[in-house]
Amino acid sequence: MTNPPDDIQLTLLQLDNYGPWTVTPSPRRETDLQSLQARLYADFADFVGREDGYAFFDRFDNIIGVTNGIDGKAHERFQERVRNQYPITASMSVGVGETPIDALGTATQKLQEAGSAQDPSRTEILAIDETIGHTDGDLTIAHFDIVDVTGTLTDTQNAAKTTLTVQRTALELAEYMQTEHDSIARFVGGDNMIAVCPTLDRDTFDTARDVVGERAGVELQVGVGRGTTAHGAGYRAKLALEECRENGHRVHQISQQAATD
Repeated sequence: MTNPPDDIQLTLLQLDNYGPWTVTPSPRRETDLQSLQARLYADFADFVGREDGYAFFDRFDNIIGVTNGIDGKAHERFQERVRNQYPITASMSVGVGETPIDALGTATQKLQEAGSAQDPSRTEILAIDETIGHTDGDLTIAHFDIVDVTGTLTDTQNAAKTTLTVQRTALELAEYMQTEHDSIARFVGGDNMIAVCPTLDRDTFDTARDVVGERAGVELQVGVGRGTTAHGAGYRAKLALEECRENGHRVHQISQQAATD
């Protein structure tokens, strides 16, 4: 008997009527907008983190969460929190799929069908299915970083050049993983990039590391973890990445079973 495919649940958060709000009744200070976006992302990361999920700031007015195991009621509570603490509201949709791109595509379509992001009549949409929160199977999280970024970039290059190199690497990785493997990879700070993936073998990550590193002009290493939640898989990926840093491996993977053996 074959195992059922792994399901990945993603949440797309989108601020309601945000663009028009930023210039009504007159353009608001950019630093105030940045502060609001940062606080909202921190609150969303706290919301999914308490439920063992992961958050990616994406474009800030659009935020992505890996939300396996998080149900509709929890999403409703977060929308209420935004309504009570911010001068704007948020719409959310949840998609489930065998790959991250499938799941995000479903979530995106649900919000688009509910109305434009700049439509003042679209307020606090919660587009979900009754089945959310009950996904099956494991998640795969891959944690990439640049080998010796401190020695090769931070301590030796102009900070402006370092930032461009890291951003170029993150973009190349995001494009490669999305195009080749229906995965979602995002920059998460420093020189760190995290990819949410379907089940992929070790050689696939080695190839990704080689291709992206050559395009961006850096050397990458990657730790890979699997688990029933984003936190579980991500923590194993971080442990695997530490193994790379300590022992010179360029790819290391830890499964849920290996972590409990």
